[in-house]
Formats: sequence, structure tokens, C-alpha cells
Amino acid sequence: MTIPADSASPFAASTTWRARRRRGIDRGMRGSATLAAIGSVAVLIWVILDVALKGASAINGDFFTKAPPVFGTGGGILPEIVGTGVIVALATGFALPIGVLVAVFLSEFASPRLAYPIRLALDLLNGLPSIVIGVFVYGLLVLGSGQKGYAASIALAIIMVPLIARATQEVLRLVPQAQRDASHALGMSTWRTTLGVVLPACISGILTGTVLAVARAAGETAPLLLLSSFYNPNQPVTFNLFGQAIPNIPMEIFNDAEQPDLASHARGWGAALVLVTIILLVNLIARYALARQRRRMYR
Repeated sequence: MTIPADSASPFAASTTWRARRRRGIDRGMRGSATLAAIGSVAVLIWVILDVALKGASAINGDFFTKAPPVFGTGGGILPEIVGTGVIVALATGFALPIGVLVAVFLSEFASPRLAYPIRLALDLLNGLPSIVIGVFVYGLLVLGSGQKGYAASIALAIIMVPLIARATQEVLRLVPQAQRDASHALGMSTWRTTLGVVLPACISGILTGTVLAVARAAGETAPLLLLSSFYNPNQPVTFNLFGQAIPNIPMEIFNDAEQPDLASHARGWGAALVLVTIILLVNLIARYALARQRRRMYR
């Protein structure tokens, strides 16, 4: 049956108008998303350039080899760099085995009914403000006994655990089920399969997630303000995490920003530049390693 031209034309006009409307909305949403992405990248570039321009004047050989001066210009942040490394290293030692074991349990052993609330708890812990974690650890370990470096490490470890666990879950999902089935067919138990087949296949992905968690923890200031801030800024390099508060870069930036002299401000900007550079490099290396791991797993 043929539709007359005069009766088909309203339908065709309506279809054409709807198509133009959909294309217009699509272009508008694409443009909005593009502008949002450009704005986010522009803010990041702005922050990095601002820190680099203000902190470059403080960077020299002494800045990485000496302690902050008692008064005036000069000096460096060597104790703070070492202190940050020690605190974060201990936090990684706490968080890495816990995060990996949680991820292995969720991916390989837990039932869906049990895994859902644990994943929800990890997501909530990941979104918990770091100051709340600092207050919790302060009441648990510091109140009544004084600030200690290990208390800051425990707070950072709590921040790192959900990041490591979620990253490990993602790479465990990339391991083909056929590898597990082949291991079971050879008579290996589930835990032997996990230790001998699954974990070795995604070890680089686990390390990548750990590196990303380290980058997140290295820049945290709120827990350190409560747990490792009362230290002598002019003390030499120390590794005594269990006896006293440990110098660290975030607190050095905070203390320098509170000083009235311009030399302290310049040192604070220099410390900020060092911290931002470390975090950027760690993130880039981790992203590159994770991309290589995913390509290898897919192949």
C-alpha cells in the first residue's frame, strides 16, 4: 500500500526535526564534556606551573643535602625527605599484605552475599576524610603517650588499604578463568592455585596499585598534623619511628607557610615542588606499568 505524499510529509518533517534535535543535544553534551576535561587539565597545569615558578628559586644542591636552618636563608629539607620516605615505607609494609589478602579473599573465596558488604566498606573507607582517620589514630595511639612516627604510618596505611585492595581486585579479574580451571584440573586446591598461578600472573598490577596508593599517602597532611608534627625542625636525619615524631615534607610546607619571613616561604614552595614532582613521577610510572600489565594480560 502506497502512502500519499501529503500524508507522509508531516511524519517525515517530524522525523527530521527529532533527528536534528538529537544531533544538537549530542553536540552540546560532547562540547560540555570536552570543556570540563580541558578545564580539569588546565587547573592541574596551572597548579604545577605556579608551584614550579615559586619553588624553583629554592632548589639547589644544599636543598637536598642539609637540614632547615635555625634562622635566615639557606638550608634544605633532607630530614623531611628521609622522614617522609620512612613513614610511607612503614605504612606500605602495613597496608600491602592486608590489601592484597582482602582482594584475594573477595575475588577467589568470598560468596557474592559476603563480598558485597566488604566492597562497600572498602569504598566507604576510601572516601573517608583523612582527618577523621587521623583523629581515630590519635585517640587510639597518641592520646596520653605523645606523637610518634609509627602512628602516622598506621594512619597512612588505613588510607592505603582500600586503594591497594581495589586495584588488586581489578587485576585479579583480568586473569583468565581458564588458568584457574587448568590448575584445578591438575588437582591443585584453590589456595595453591591462587598462590601459584593467579598472583604471579598479576604481580606487576598489584605493585602498580601499591605505587598509586603510595603516591596518595605521600601527600597527606591532615593525619601528620595530628600524629607527627611536634618535632625539632632542625634535628638531623632520624629513623626512630617508635620514639618520637618524624620530620616530613607536608608538615615542613605547613610550618614554612606559617612563618613571617620570605626565606621560609621560598623553602616551603621548594618543598612543595619536590613533593609534587615525586607524586607526579610515581603516578606516571604506575599508570604506564598498569597499561603494560593490562595489554599483556589481554594478549
